[in-house]
Amino acid sequence: MISSHRIGPAPFISVNECGAGELLILMHGIGGNKRNWITNIEVFGQYFKTVAWDARGYGESDDYPGELNFSDFADDLSRVMDYYNVEKAHLLGLSMGGRIAFSFCEKYSHRIASLVLCDTHKGFKHFSKEQQEDFIRLRKEPLLSGKEPKDIAPVVAKTLIGIAENRQTFDALVDSMSRLHKDSYIKSIEASVRGDHTDVLHKIKVPTLVVVGEFDRLTPPELAKDIANKIVGAKLEIIKNAGHLSNIENSDEFNKVVLNFLLNLRKK
Repeated sequence: MISSHRIGPAPFISVNECGAGELLILMHGIGGNKRNWITNIEVFGQYFKTVAWDARGYGESDDYPGELNFSDFADDLSRVMDYYNVEKAHLLGLSMGGRIAFSFCEKYSHRIASLVLCDTHKGFKHFSKEQQEDFIRLRKEPLLSGKEPKDIAPVVAKTLIGIAENRQTFDALVDSMSRLHKDSYIKSIEASVRGDHTDVLHKIKVPTLVVVGEFDRLTPPELAKDIANKIVGAKLEIIKNAGHLSNIENSDEFNKVVLNFLLNLRKK
């Protein structure tokens, strides 16, 4: 059974929780929320206390005043772990959620039991300052000109799904993006581009699984292989018939490979 909690102090973080045992935290991407894990949380909850969060400014979590530093997400993640009174947790991050995991490694590496990095990338360090700002501008422009997240959701969703005919996934992504908090989403775009974590990969020492959809065009398998090669001992799994949201597009295979990785850790 899934229950919901709000974790303070402000900004309050909303989470869905399921199961018991070692803590496993699921972190959505830049256009997502905790609902993105609906086909995963109860499966993982059979073996772990599984928590899916709404990052600050997303879903049912609080918005916040002022600027966003990308490391704020890592500090929030530490607060969530404190709420559950654990020193370490297994972290599973999709896209921006994977980059939050990288950020967490920089400040709280001692609190990580294992990492699952899904359809993510290393950051924007390879972009010049001008390219970074242009990237931000292009993504903010429609929203600043008056459009709402629900207006851009169908166009973005088409670029993310691996199989165009998968209407169920398309509808789920449109719903997810339509729920975005416009101002907080803009802050996340800015902070995500300006917060870089490329250099942390070689410092990761915990067991790590890198997962990617075979049809992911945004963070393709070649990029996932490069990330896995830079992390000592990392394993790579490619999810068939899936694009950038591999946990949604092929949840059965996704759940299988993630659980296989996590449960094998108990045998060591």
